[in-house]
Amino acid sequence: MPEQFILALDQGTTSSRAILFDHDGNIVSSAQKEFRQIYPQAGWVEHDPQEIWSTQAGVAAEAITKMGLNGSALAAIGITNQRETTIVWERATGRPIYNAIVWQDRRTAGYCDELKQRGVEKMVRAKTGLPVDAYFSASKIRWILNNVPEARSRAERGELAFGTVDSWLIWNFSQHELHVTDVTNASRTQLFNIHTLEWDAELLALFDIPRSMLPQVRASSELVGHTRSTVFASAVPIAGIAGDQHAALFGQMCTRVGMAKNTYGTGCFMVMNTGKQAIESHNNLITTIAWKIGSQVSYALEGSIFIGGAVVQWLRDGLGLIPTATAIEALAGQVPDSDGVVIVPAFAGLGAPHWNPYARGAVFGMTRGTSSAHLARAALESIAFQSCDVLKAMQADMGSTIAELRVDGGAVTNNLLMQVQTDLLQADVVRPQIIETTALGAAYLAGLAVGYWNSIEELEQKWKQEHRFTPGIDNEALRRKKAGWERAVKASIAWADDR
Repeated sequence: MPEQFILALDQGTTSSRAILFDHDGNIVSSAQKEFRQIYPQAGWVEHDPQEIWSTQAGVAAEAITKMGLNGSALAAIGITNQRETTIVWERATGRPIYNAIVWQDRRTAGYCDELKQRGVEKMVRAKTGLPVDAYFSASKIRWILNNVPEARSRAERGELAFGTVDSWLIWNFSQHELHVTDVTNASRTQLFNIHTLEWDAELLALFDIPRSMLPQVRASSELVGHTRSTVFASAVPIAGIAGDQHAALFGQMCTRVGMAKNTYGTGCFMVMNTGKQAIESHNNLITTIAWKIGSQVSYALEGSIFIGGAVVQWLRDGLGLIPTATAIEALAGQVPDSDGVVIVPAFAGLGAPHWNPYARGAVFGMTRGTSSAHLARAALESIAFQSCDVLKAMQADMGSTIAELRVDGGAVTNNLLMQVQTDLLQADVVRPQIIETTALGAAYLAGLAVGYWNSIEELEQKWKQEHRFTPGIDNEALRRKKAGWERAVKASIAWADDR
């Protein structure tokens, strides 16, 4: 038989990617296309759902045709996606009734404050593992229903469908036949009970969302159906679905309790496998579903950092300090440290473990001698500091420390950032040979479902280390750095509290 491949579709916050993997887990082809970021007003972030679909379909076709292949060469498709981003569309036509409201969007922060004042957060967290926050899908769905003309009445008549981006892509790839999601994406909506694995009636009532809008929930590794679109010449099994951070955890083969990874993308997302136990966080982390394979559900703790690589984009696009994102390493490397400058990149509020939607970005410690290199160094350090805060909270919840943190995402090619991270963590930071672990995880989940790979144990043998970073900073310098960061975060929050 001709060789077959797994196609991973990685629909992210700023671009759509498609990566073709062979049986050894190697990348044989890829394609990527950026799409527009829409900012209607301060704190609002939207995408055009049709543009998400067209770019994703386009790169899927490009990745396979550049190899001279067609759909018959695909054993399965795995889909991974930006989570929480909310799309509502007409069932009859497939047309979105509003732009996608992106996970970063803060327009519903005031409503979430009202819910907290009503005292419902404890109930919500017990069922979903999530704090009440504008980050998640439920309040975004409610906003669309309340603000788009006739949306609520149409939803109550069963005319509208809701989906996270995975659902939207599968709906289109199946020509409106499949309205599905998986447990990981469902667990991020704030409407899904992560213990019963069902949409929760009490939560639907709280957010006033009709049950008829919601997709069917499937396992992360399961044959859910086949493509029917003209993107592929033949029907291809859709067999893997996972939110991006869950897919990255699996792609990093963090399959044992206590293993953790951090993805450095637009935001940073640290996730730790907690196995069969859903551990309730006492340190403002999220309890979430890691994945479901067959009948077995695995859980995780997660800390979401809203601004990771986005702080580098700000230096590039907002301040013009660097021509490209990769140029930050050379600029920051011109100085041995930030000379006391601390950047708190709370451009969209602070995520875990603070969960303050009103905090705002700030720069502290500048003097007349502060240079662009010091700002670049402080920007990189801000990414690492935020990650340290999350890992500290995770270790407190788990009652144990970790020996290593597996890392992935575009920014991990920055050796300076990785060294700063290992110094601040005082734990090894391990970069794998394949840093596209989000797409790789989606491919692995799909391949397992169709027998392309036989077991998780087989996949564990494929994970390979590219570089291991080890701590090198002395304790006194570390103490001073952390103290400066903690002061800056407190000041950023104080600014918000005094509004």
